[in-house]
Parts: sequence; structure tokens; C-alpha cells
Amino acid sequence: MPGGRLTQPERQQIALGLADGLAYAAIARRLNRPTSTITREVMRNGGPTAYRADLAHHATERRVRRRRKATPGRADTPPRAHGRDAQAVQEYEETFATVFMQSGLPRMTARTLACLYTTDTGSLSASELVGRLRVSPASVSKAVAFLDSQGLVRRERDERRRERYVVDDDVLYESVMASARATAHLGEIARQGVGVLGRGTPAATRLENIARFVDFVSESIARAAGQAREILHTKLETTRGDAS
Repeated sequence: MPGGRLTQPERQQIALGLADGLAYAAIARRLNRPTSTITREVMRNGGPTAYRADLAHHATERRVRRRRKATPGRADTPPRAHGRDAQAVQEYEETFATVFMQSGLPRMTARTLACLYTTDTGSLSASELVGRLRVSPASVSKAVAFLDSQGLVRRERDERRRERYVVDDDVLYESVMASARATAHLGEIARQGVGVLGRGTPAATRLENIARFVDFVSESIARAAGQAREILHTKLETTRGDAS
């Protein structure tokens, strides 16, 4: 099975395979490459609907040049823990960030969130984010402000009174619950329209169907989030107890 980086002809074959609606595994078989290689390649270059072979090739060349210019052992870039492959971790963070981007987050915000989620502590200071992402403090500040406004991170002060940005199960739970409440509010507004437009009319019936659908979905999300939170927290506490 060939190794090394994907070539430009291989990227063109990936683009053709995506256009034909092939699964990643099928494209991988065509190229005699691991499926994970194709998945990472597509996800960090726009996803299956936006992948372009030439843009992906140029983006990869730029990343390689940046890595070559980077000074090994920079003081603001802490070593990877647990013997992890630093390049594999970086590539995974890029893939993770791409998924967030496809859900609507801006690129810098997506990179910040992916960086926080792949940190063992689940928290980083502004200076640590600047060092890990190699961006300006202003970029980090803007990204964190957006994540905070969406309930995707929370702010804490450490023992040195430095502000830290945290992601954990509680943050994700609160974010999901906020989304469920926003969805429920849509149902409330739709139901108000039934009275305005006249019950039994086509428009009012449409809004009533929307309200019923939204009510069911929001209630299901809230219930599932509560159950998952309880189960996952139990597992996490057990793991920590075993580790200690």
C-alpha cells in the first residue's frame, strides 16, 4: 500500500469519486490508500460538497512550508503528552475544526474549539491558545467571545487570577439545552400564528404542524441530554477513581 502524501493526480481522483457519489472507502480502494487518509483529506479541505483537488493540493503545500519554517521546541508550544504523534494530533485537530466549520462556525472559532476539546485539561488560557494556534491574541479573543456567547465555553480564573477558557461535559450539556430552548421558542411563536391566521386555514395548519414537530424535537433533545449527562458523568467519575 503506498505511503507518503497524496499526489495531485490522486486528489483529482478523489474529486472525481466524490462527484460520482462514491463513499470514502470506495475511493480509498481505487487509490490503494487507507480510508482514514481519504477521510482526513476531504474533511480538512472543505468536506465532500466543497472539495477541490487543486485547492486541496495548494493548501497541503502551504501547511508543509509552515511546518518547515516552524522552529522545533518553541517555548509557547508545549510538547504533546502521553507519547502522542504531534503531526497526527495536528491533522486530527484540523479535521475536527473542519467539522465545526461545516456546522456554521467561522474558521478561527472552529480551530479554537477543536484545540480546547483535544486538550487533556479541557482548559487553556489566551496565551496558551495563541501559542498552540500560532495566531494573534486579537484572533483568539474574538473567537473566544463568540464561543462564550453561544455557551460553548465558559470562563474561569486559575490560582494566578488568569482567565482560562473551559470545555467539559457541563458546557456541552448547557449548549445543547440552550439549543433545545431556542427550538421550543420557535414552536411557541409558530403556535401564536395559528390564532392570527385562523385555525383550520392552510397557513395555520402548516404552523400548527411546525409547532407540534418542534415541541416533540425540543422535548426529546432535552430529555436525551439529561439522560446522557447523567450516564456520561458516572462513567467519567469511575474512570478518574480507577486512575487514582
